[in-house]
Amino acid sequence: MELELDQSLELSPRQSLKVSPRLVAANYILELSSQELQQAIATELSENPALEMVDVPTCQVCGSELHGSICPLCIQRQKGAEPQRDEPSSPFYDDRDLLASPNVDEEEFDPLTKVASEQTLAERLLSDLGMVLPESDMKIAEYLVGSLDEKGYLACSVDECAYELEVDVQRVRAVLKVLQSMEPIGVGARNLRECLLIQLDYLEQIGLEQPYARDVVSDYLMELGEHKFGKIAHDLKLTPEQVAEVWEFVKSKLNPHPAHGFSATNARDRDTRQMYILPDVIISRTEGGYEVEVVESKRFLLRISPMYSRLSGELHRQGTSFSMDERKHIQQYVSRAKLFIANINQRRQTLFNITRCLVAKQQEFLDQGVRHLKPLSRAAVAVELGVHESTVSRATAGKYVMTPDGEVIPYSHFFTPSLSIKDVIKEMVEHERSPLTDAEIADRLREKGINIARRTVAKYRMQLDILPSMLR
Repeated sequence: MELELDQSLELSPRQSLKVSPRLVAANYILELSSQELQQAIATELSENPALEMVDVPTCQVCGSELHGSICPLCIQRQKGAEPQRDEPSSPFYDDRDLLASPNVDEEEFDPLTKVASEQTLAERLLSDLGMVLPESDMKIAEYLVGSLDEKGYLACSVDECAYELEVDVQRVRAVLKVLQSMEPIGVGARNLRECLLIQLDYLEQIGLEQPYARDVVSDYLMELGEHKFGKIAHDLKLTPEQVAEVWEFVKSKLNPHPAHGFSATNARDRDTRQMYILPDVIISRTEGGYEVEVVESKRFLLRISPMYSRLSGELHRQGTSFSMDERKHIQQYVSRAKLFIANINQRRQTLFNITRCLVAKQQEFLDQGVRHLKPLSRAAVAVELGVHESTVSRATAGKYVMTPDGEVIPYSHFFTPSLSIKDVIKEMVEHERSPLTDAEIADRLREKGINIARRTVAKYRMQLDILPSMLR
């Protein structure tokens, strides 16, 4: 039996989807956070000789170079004439199609300096201690400061510190006393009672004194928190009114959490350095509403190197004067630089458009606070802008916005199906006329249609670092 093999070629049409390298590169740049983008730009600058960074004023909206204080590109758009731009793959790419960064006067206020200049509590304390302690005691100071918890209390014992550092206990006590004299007053205390007593000592030194506060805080702090004014008055031979005055003094003048308001101490390492979150976009309040600014508009500006731009032009006019390797080198690096710049411009424009849409839809949130946050999805923003939902997700993932009040929040705060229960509890406490108990908060939540148990309220309250009603 013989088998016949028929070998032939047949052509059949078939459609398939392939992602272009340009789209992959654009999505990669879009996903980068502000700090990651700076690293990517630094890497590209070191690898691509056709790319360079310059410092000229640029438009905050489109990134084009300003002529004086005027952006020709934006003026053309406003007139309805969309300017012609060459494709990034074109060799005749306008080398002024740049990433933005206006050359800001040094005296102008930059909101980023507010973020970058904030210190952790540890940094501030070590700086202050370094001015009053001898160098030999700084290792003790660093250990103690590194042992502070999120409230500012000392989480280790004096004996433990002395043992770990192999120093005398008296030296540790002396350094701790200096630490407890630093601001914020009360930091370095080992418990709530010591914290309040340190603050009372400070107030007495500046002439603000409550005659019975020290006795009450020293011996009857628990009873004071439980409002057992009668027992305290009986034991100290005071009137209930005098005890009530002590209670009001403690509530209004003393702070049980001295470290609040500072960046948290990093317990993993003893130098307690804190990574700062830099915003990718800044929203500022103006007379006419709100202004959106992509941070890269203040940081750097990229363009094709003038030398490579000139070589690229000569290559197309008289290509025969270049060798094959020279032509390949020029075309490769110039095209790569143009694509990189175009992707960064697209990232900036996408972030600008998304943030402007969020400002329009969540203006009440920016005006009046979190209780006025409207339900909003990424899909809704994508429909509004005419882009795919994945574009909005990539552009906002892992990125942060500075709001007009100076708070840096993730983009995810703008997208919420409903208001967080914790936010409702926080607002209730902030606007309470008299301290609400956990049970009363639970009852008010039920009136709003939120059914949770009292113990759940207590858990959320502790996560928000809100004191019990008896201590508020």
